[in-house]
Amino acid sequence: MILILSALPVLSTILALSFGARSLHAALLGTGSAILAILLAFPIPADGMAAAAMRWLPIMAEVLLIVAGGLLLSEVLRDAGGQSSLAKWIRGRAGHGVGAILLVVHGITPFAESLTGFGIGVTIGIPLLAYFGLPARKVVVIGLLGLCAVPWGSMGPGTLIAATMAGVPFPTLGVVSGVISLIPFVVSGVVAAWLASPPVNRGTAVLQGALSGMALTIAVTVANTLFGTAPAGALGALVMITFHLLRGRQQDTLSLGPSGRRSLGAYGVLLGGVLAAGLIVKLAGLSEGWRYIASPALWLFIAAGWFARGRPAAQPVRRAWTAWRQVAPVTGLFILLGVLMAISGMAAFLAQTLAGAGPLYLAAAPFVGAIGGFVTGSNSGANAMFAATQAEIARSLGVDVLWFMAIHNVAAAFLLMASPGKIEMAVQLAPADTAEHRRWIQTTILATAFVVVTLLAIVNIGLGLR
Repeated sequence: MILILSALPVLSTILALSFGARSLHAALLGTGSAILAILLAFPIPADGMAAAAMRWLPIMAEVLLIVAGGLLLSEVLRDAGGQSSLAKWIRGRAGHGVGAILLVVHGITPFAESLTGFGIGVTIGIPLLAYFGLPARKVVVIGLLGLCAVPWGSMGPGTLIAATMAGVPFPTLGVVSGVISLIPFVVSGVVAAWLASPPVNRGTAVLQGALSGMALTIAVTVANTLFGTAPAGALGALVMITFHLLRGRQQDTLSLGPSGRRSLGAYGVLLGGVLAAGLIVKLAGLSEGWRYIASPALWLFIAAGWFARGRPAAQPVRRAWTAWRQVAPVTGLFILLGVLMAISGMAAFLAQTLAGAGPLYLAAAPFVGAIGGFVTGSNSGANAMFAATQAEIARSLGVDVLWFMAIHNVAAAFLLMASPGKIEMAVQLAPADTAEHRRWIQTTILATAFVVVTLLAIVNIGLGLR
């Protein structure tokens, strides 16, 4: 009975989504199931609740502000034609085919996500993809596939949490995660190329996607080895941006135009501001509270205001507000669900029960990590839920903890693209008719994620049986 209750929040959420329920309803059902399980079998002490609230409320507020700022920036740029101009310039430099799509999936989106985190890469990638002539539902799926490098998202705090809880070196876990990421990088490239190409050219397109994924693996792993884990995702993605622009260049003289240059400037303000402010906080040795001046929650609004010259038009503000009201409750509820499962002991109980299968748990372990990413929509949240427990299970099974945790880390990171909060945000960023295809989008992303996690499970079994 206790096992059923511990699994109920996750199972009820997945079933609701499978039957076409809206993300908000699935989130409410999952959270309600978690509260029921807490009342019946997993009581939380009052001081535990207070400590969790103190720790997680600021994080939740920051995430919701980041979502709001990302939506506002996207709407401001779209209203002024900046995204259209930038997309045309990218198509001119990288061509009109699969190369331009892979530039976004393995370059632009991972670069932005590595520097900012919280899914902000999607708010840059999807609006660009919307001008590439693809159906809206494919735009959303391809845009979400750009979140393939999340172990380095927001400069790698999720991977740092996993390393700390597992007792393995942070840089080494980053390097091994880079090697393991060959699977999600290649699969994301192959699926994006398949969706973006006509049937007659799919063989060549799939090969391009696979090679691009391999190149990203090498770039991120080498950057991780030379410069450390925190900047590795951004540096690797920057290499891929350069590679795809040089490889597919079509027009040397194509101009961005004033609106496109301002759009590029807005992204520069965002990414440069986050980096510069973070460097100042670090060099000055400022306290933890000062880190918020380097948060995307601040710089997204600054970038939007800079682009709009301080006075965003009323229409994009209204559209951003409408979209945020759709996304924020879903995102907040799933963060709450992850927190409740972690602090109540539900997550640890579920993992330890599955570990009773002995060596068979090697196949289940990546799926446990993936559940954490799906439920919380965050690599940090997933590792906060499961990393310590997974590491102890690995030691009890006598397997290599470093490789075991790298597979867990990559699986948890990849599944967050399928979390309802990320799906909802992506749908709101895409053209208006996309909501009609929400179920197809969710199913396609989950199917892709299932392939990735299954392959990770096979690797885990192979490494564990050596």
